[in-house]
Amino acid sequence: MRVTDVLVTPIAGGFFHDDLAAVRAGAVRDGQAYAGAPLTAGFAAVRVPARGLGLGLRLEDGTVAWGDAVTVQYAGAGGREAPLEPDDRITERLRRDLTGRTADQFRPALPEVLAAAGDSIALRYGLSQAWASAVASARRRTICEVLCDEYGLALPDRPVPVYAQSGDDRYDNADKMIMKRADALPHGLINNMAKFEALPEYVAWLAARIARLGGAGYRPVLHFDLYGTAGLAFDGDLRAVADHLTGLEKAAAGYPLRIESPVDLGSRSAQIDGMAALRAALRERDSAVEVVADEWCNTLDDVLAFVAAGACDMIQIKMPDLGSIEDSLLAVRHCRQAGVGALLGGSCAETEVSARVSVHVALAARPDVQLAKPGMGVDEGLMLVRNEQARVLAMLGRR
Repeated sequence: MRVTDVLVTPIAGGFFHDDLAAVRAGAVRDGQAYAGAPLTAGFAAVRVPARGLGLGLRLEDGTVAWGDAVTVQYAGAGGREAPLEPDDRITERLRRDLTGRTADQFRPALPEVLAAAGDSIALRYGLSQAWASAVASARRRTICEVLCDEYGLALPDRPVPVYAQSGDDRYDNADKMIMKRADALPHGLINNMAKFEALPEYVAWLAARIARLGGAGYRPVLHFDLYGTAGLAFDGDLRAVADHLTGLEKAAAGYPLRIESPVDLGSRSAQIDGMAALRAALRERDSAVEVVADEWCNTLDDVLAFVAAGACDMIQIKMPDLGSIEDSLLAVRHCRQAGVGALLGGSCAETEVSARVSVHVALAARPDVQLAKPGMGVDEGLMLVRNEQARVLAMLGRR
């Protein structure tokens, strides 16, 4: 089945792009907007609607296989790309390089397909989704089956646990997560000092709320993303950060606790060294808190480096930052082989198309947990990811 045309269209993401540097510097919320000037290149305001490009590969039978080129909410931060800008030259290049290509196998042709993306990580992400969808359509199989076949993975027989994120509505959205029994929650969006200072009280509230609403046998993982605020609060003193995290562990009342990006040390090497030292300090305190890498762990090479250094208990494999879905799959596989936890993540700023493809990657690669996405409303992301998992597993069961 050959590609006969390439379609490119601007699309909307599931949330916003936020200038993290401006937020950390104290940009003031004004309803859903932020007042003040942006600090990061590529931002016209501190908060702008998430955007991307839909990439469609039209096949000989008229089918169009879509993938979405998107960046994350905090694009431009922590070594990441700025939000993707539409450009007519992108369409011309993709049509020139991809028209006429035969979509019979995913992995062997992927390097040449991705070459059409140039240096853009977002385009690599979207093209890899579209190519996987095209091959699956041509072979009349699910993307999950194609990935399992070509990477030597067993077909899944059960869903992957799901992690939900609250955004700033961390109380009402936590109730939704508990009532719908998310496997890990609530993310919390702890991205400034006021939220960080209120975190111990919030952790205790959340533990009590789970006990009240969750029912017997429901013991989710408490997972908070601190965006480096603990390091800022204690001026980079990692032992003080470790002491603070053990205090949060007590507030969690026995629920497993994961802390993502407790520090942001400004470069990959510094982040690896600091996270490894923090992890060691926690073990000295007999703490079971798990530290999760995100900032400065953007590519497959970064994942390999964090794993090799023993710098974390889990890695958020943030799919738009890795680019090709192959890199995300290989990152999960490497983490599993090394005994490091894998969160197959991404962003609220993604789309329904990229989220569905992520489900197929998760079912094939088997991470410890998968992010519910896109959006910040909880209901939509949980519904989309869980339903796509259920449908794929139902189809595989009837094969």
